[in-house]
Amino acid sequence: MKKTLVLRVDPQKPDLEKIRIAAGFIKKGGLVAFPTETVYGLGADALNAKAVLGLFKAKKRPLDNPPIVHVSALKDVHRLAEEVSSTALKLMERFWPGPLTLIFKRSSVVPSVTVAGLDTIAVRMPKHEVALALIRESGCAIAAPSANLAGKPSPTSATHVLEDLDGRIDAVLDGGSTEVGVESTVLDLTVDPPQVLRPGGISYEVLKKILGRVTLNPVAVADRVVCVGEVRSPGMKHKHYAPRADVVVVEGELSAVVSKVKKLVRFYEARRKRVGVLATAETVDCYKAGVVKSLGSREDLASVARNLFGLLRAFDLEGVDVIVAEGVSTEGVGLAVMNRLRKASGYHIVKAEGL
Repeated sequence: MKKTLVLRVDPQKPDLEKIRIAAGFIKKGGLVAFPTETVYGLGADALNAKAVLGLFKAKKRPLDNPPIVHVSALKDVHRLAEEVSSTALKLMERFWPGPLTLIFKRSSVVPSVTVAGLDTIAVRMPKHEVALALIRESGCAIAAPSANLAGKPSPTSATHVLEDLDGRIDAVLDGGSTEVGVESTVLDLTVDPPQVLRPGGISYEVLKKILGRVTLNPVAVADRVVCVGEVRSPGMKHKHYAPRADVVVVEGELSAVVSKVKKLVRFYEARRKRVGVLATAETVDCYKAGVVKSLGSREDLASVARNLFGLLRAFDLEGVDVIVAEGVSTEGVGLAVMNRLRKASGYHIVKAEGL
């Protein structure tokens, strides 16, 4: 097994020599994990089909799950996309660099494997100095899904990357913890009106204010399994974000949620399960389970998003068998949090109303 090189860099002013070492791997068809403002990505040259295949193999990622292609300049989009509309230009000017991925019709230069055989391509410009420097020094657009084994919680630190991929990739640029904590919003511009395929760091409400007409794909808001045909975005079809422990999500009015969580804890403990409770700052003192952790305040959903994946991984390190998680509001970035939690549970959702 090869050894993964760890290159520690300042997230604001990364050492150019270390960036160039990482870029050297990309240029040779290798794989490098790097921080973005959302989660850590696992990068390969987007126009090198063999390198992208290696990326799928390292992650054990299904070949029908297209990665997002990351760029450092707007001119790169015109090469990757068949057409860039005025709506796309407006969104790129407003939100790039940032956690918004746009779906375009792909150009002929893009290998089929990079887009999972689709006629569309997902593109974004990350808001992180390390990511942008790596793309520039590599001299190519970088295909980069999250830097974890397929199905597991996305990595928000280099430690998380190494837990999953140490020895499977060439290098990781360690730029500390990520800021947003959940992946980018994916907006499909090939349909009218534009459609959110995956909620993320830019909320549906903000997009609606800018564009007027925006729809939400049923998968984005689903609280049960939805049949998906063609997968146009990561996070739509396959099991995602799941720790080793089983996850149960409890949704409803807060006092009813707390009551239901307590009942579920007693239920699982009676069956000799080690139980973890994923609570919030407002409720964390209500529980006496084996392991209780707080996502943060319900009044600060940005911090809840930032903490989510790290806490799911932390429960695994504590050896819990089942995680009972409180639901939060689906307003703003809360929709992205609930999308991830519901998928992590395999849609094992308990409604707490009427208790």
